[in-house]
Amino acid sequence: MSDVLTLSSLPLFPLGTVLYPGGLLPLRIFEVRYLDMIGKCHKTGAPFGVVALTQGSEVRKPEDGPGGDGFASEAFYNVGTLATITSFSVPQPGLMVIRCSGTQRFEISSREKLKHGLWIADVTRLDDDQTIPVPDDLRGTANALGKLIRTLQERGVPADQMPLEPPYRLDDCGWVANRWCELLPMPLELKQRLMELDNPLVRLELVSDILEKTGIAM
Repeated sequence: MSDVLTLSSLPLFPLGTVLYPGGLLPLRIFEVRYLDMIGKCHKTGAPFGVVALTQGSEVRKPEDGPGGDGFASEAFYNVGTLATITSFSVPQPGLMVIRCSGTQRFEISSREKLKHGLWIADVTRLDDDQTIPVPDDLRGTANALGKLIRTLQERGVPADQMPLEPPYRLDDCGWVANRWCELLPMPLELKQRLMELDNPLVRLELVSDILEKTGIAM
């Protein structure tokens, strides 16, 4: 495997959500274990990894029983998404407010928790979604997303508060599927499974089925 496709000691941010490539992620950082990490990522332009939790919570909590490091255990999926910081502010000491963009999926090969609770991992980057035009039978799914974007724009939602960022690639299966996966109220496990799918057309077909059942896309 080429070194270009691997990252060593990538800092991880386990969250109760799934970040998709091309997705937006606003975060308020106040835990000590993340303040230094986010500050360094912002200064160097380096990414960090977002992984969805399977056990534990976003904010560290004391463990119930004896043993361990004094905090409740955390576990997370092996596949996550690289995040790059697109805006950064420190409104008060001990608080960072950032917006991130999801870039590329990765798979964890090894992980380690440091003494102060920060997780780092060696990861292999996964291939980007192949660009596949939206077929005619799934055009309604893309049109419904386009209608939602236009509605938000007509309501005067500021660009920096939109849940989606341009360019709006409404003819790309992966982009349309990913944005619906972020917007729809699906169980975390399902969001993760859809994100891990290698075929963006299959992902869009599954999302389209969900939209039809809810009556959103006709």
